[in-house]
Amino acid sequence: MHTEISAKAIVESLIFSHPEPLGAGQIVETIMAREDGFELTPGEVDEIVAELNGEYQDTGRCFSVIQIGGGYTFATRREFHPWLQFLQHENASRKMSQSALEVLSIIAFRQPVTKPEIDHIRGVDSGYVVRQLLEKELVDVAGRNDSPGRPLLYQTNSTFLKHFGINSIDELPKPREIEEILQDDDMAQHRQLILELKAELVSNGGNGSAAGNGHATT
Repeated sequence: MHTEISAKAIVESLIFSHPEPLGAGQIVETIMAREDGFELTPGEVDEIVAELNGEYQDTGRCFSVIQIGGGYTFATRREFHPWLQFLQHENASRKMSQSALEVLSIIAFRQPVTKPEIDHIRGVDSGYVVRQLLEKELVDVAGRNDSPGRPLLYQTNSTFLKHFGINSIDELPKPREIEEILQDDDMAQHRQLILELKAELVSNGGNGSAAGNGHATT
């Protein structure tokens, strides 16, 4: 039935049409769900994506398939970003205040972390800001701490990864990398967050490593 439709075309269409990043495993499950589906492995999906990107590069396309938030999605190539910046604006629902960026930076670097720990670092109550981040779906509840009162633990999630354009929490800049990143014009839209991360690290003597992986499955 698929004599005129290749596995590569199907993989491409699935990634193109899905609003969220699709993992290689999800792509395989979708294709195999049909009785006449292709036999495919996640490794073969990775190879197909590499082949697609080669074709896009050879034909001078403005986009490629990138891996972000644990899955594949289409994105405009970085060299076209200067033009796109004139037209694109951050989703209003994701815009954050200075205090929200501060709390998010603490969660990103200290996760999983409790509200009392966040309050101690900032010196003020952070309950309202934490609720805002939960509403914006940038952080999740990761369970409870064993300390007295069993306070909730907070961590970043796949929406956080997608919003800040990274594939893993491990890609957050280390202290020694922050100064260099701040000089990169392509990172202009992330500078405010990075400055917050730097301030939090300097003031608290952190080493930039996360206590947990902060990943949410998709």
